[in-house]
Amino acid sequence: MLEISQNDIEKRLAFDNPWWEGESDDGISYQDLPKRHYFDPFYRLVSNRGVNRAVILMGPRRVGKTVMLFQTIQRLLQEGVEGNSILFLSLETPIYTDTALERFVLNFQEKFGHKPVTPLTIVFDEIQYLKDWEVHLKSLVDSFPQIRFIASGSAAAALRLKSRESGAGRFTEFLLPPLTFAEYLDFVGREDELIELVNENEFRPTDIHALNDEFLNYLNYGGYPEAVFNKTVRDQSSRFIKSDIIDKVLLRDLPQLYGIRDIQELNRLFTTLAYNTGNEVTLEGLSKSSGVAKATLGRYLEYLEAAFLIRRVHRIDQNAKHFQRATSFKVYLTNPSMRAALFGSPAEDDQTMGSLAETALFAQWFHDPNRTERIYYARWATGEIDLVHLQGASQKPLNATEVKWTDRPARDRKMLRHLQAFHDRHPSLKGCQVTTRTVYDQIKMENGLTVRMLPTSMEVYEVGKMLTELRGDKADMDLGKVGE
Repeated sequence: MLEISQNDIEKRLAFDNPWWEGESDDGISYQDLPKRHYFDPFYRLVSNRGVNRAVILMGPRRVGKTVMLFQTIQRLLQEGVEGNSILFLSLETPIYTDTALERFVLNFQEKFGHKPVTPLTIVFDEIQYLKDWEVHLKSLVDSFPQIRFIASGSAAAALRLKSRESGAGRFTEFLLPPLTFAEYLDFVGREDELIELVNENEFRPTDIHALNDEFLNYLNYGGYPEAVFNKTVRDQSSRFIKSDIIDKVLLRDLPQLYGIRDIQELNRLFTTLAYNTGNEVTLEGLSKSSGVAKATLGRYLEYLEAAFLIRRVHRIDQNAKHFQRATSFKVYLTNPSMRAALFGSPAEDDQTMGSLAETALFAQWFHDPNRTERIYYARWATGEIDLVHLQGASQKPLNATEVKWTDRPARDRKMLRHLQAFHDRHPSLKGCQVTTRTVYDQIKMENGLTVRMLPTSMEVYEVGKMLTELRGDKADMDLGKVGE
C-alpha cells in the first residue's frame, strides 16, 4: 500500500504558502476582501511578541477566521516580514493527517536554514482536527519560544474547553463572532447612507424604513461575511447556512469530539431550540419536544453552547434574585440567520419578528462574553423583562430592556407597566428602554422613571457598534491574559 511521501507533503506546503517564492503578497487568498472590525485588535495581539503564548482564534463556522489569518499574513508581509519566515497549514487537509506538529516546525526550520533564535510565525488552521491538539501546541510553545504560534478552529467546543484545561499560561483566546449589524451595514456599503451621528454619543437613522429593510436582510443572512459578499451564496442562504454551518457542526464536529452516537437526537434538540429562539423553555418541555432524555439534555446543551450555536440566559425574579433550582431558561441562537435557514426567511410582519429581533439584540451582546455572563431575564407572577444587565460584584440591576417589534408602546403605557414595577423595586437602575419598530421617544413615568424608546434596528446597531469599538480599545490591555 502506498504511503504519503514527504515530497508530496512539501509540494502541498509550497502550494499553501505562495509567499515563500518572494516578498509579494499577490498570491494570498482573500486579500481583496474587506477586513472585519476585529482585524486590528487581532493583529496587534498576533504581532506583539512580548508574551510567549499561542493565540487561539475561536468562533463559529464561516465567520471569517481563515480569511483573517490570511489577511494577517498579508499585513506581516507588507510590514517587511520575510515570506520564508511564515508557515501556514490547514490541519483539515488530508495529506497532513498523522504528521506531528513538531515535525512541521523542524522541517520548516531546516528547509530555510532558520536558526533556533530566528523569529518565525506558524499558523495552524482548523487545529481541532488534530487529536490532543492542545497538548502538542503547549509543548511547541514551551520548546520554541522564538516562534509565534497562531491556531484557529471552528469546533469551538474543543478549543474553549481543552485550551483552558491544558493550555493554562500558554494560550490566549480571541473570539471572532458572527457579523454585528454595524459590520453588516459597513460591508454592504450603507452605514454612512443610513446612519448619522447627531452628537458625540447618539446615532440616528436617515431613513428608518430603509434601515429596517436592511435589518431584515441581516436577520436572513447577514451574520456571515460570505453570504454578504457572494450573491450566489446570498441567493441560496438557507441552503448555505444549513448545510455548511449547522449540519457540519451537528453531524460531524460535535459527534467526533464527544463520541455522540445518536446524531439525529442532537439535531432534533437543536431544531427545537432554534425554533424557540428568544423564548423561555423548560427542561421538561425540551425533553418532550425533542425526544431527548432529561439526563442527556444537560450535556447536549453544554456542547451546543461551547460550539457557539446557542446561549442560555437564566431567570431572576422581581427582586433580581436567582433561582437555586432553575428548570426554565431563555435560549438564543448566537446568529439569528440560523433560524431563517431552518424555517424560512421571515417577512417584516411575521409573528416571529419579535423573538428574532430579541435574538438579534442578544447576538450583539454575545460579542462581549464577559457582559453576556451578566445578562438575565426577569419574570415574576405578574410581569417579565426581556433583558436585565446585572452589575458583576453586587448583582444589582444596571439596565432593563424590553424588545418589541411594534410602535404600540409609544401609544399604550400599559405596555410599560412591567418596567415600572421593576424600577419601583430597583430605583437605582441606570437605564430602562423599550425598542420599537420606528418610533423614538422619551416617556416619563412614575417615581422618576424615564423610559427611552428607539427602533430595534437602531438599538441593535448601537450595541454592536459599541462593543466592537470597545474590543479594539482594550485589545492591548488584554495582551497576555488567558481566556478571561
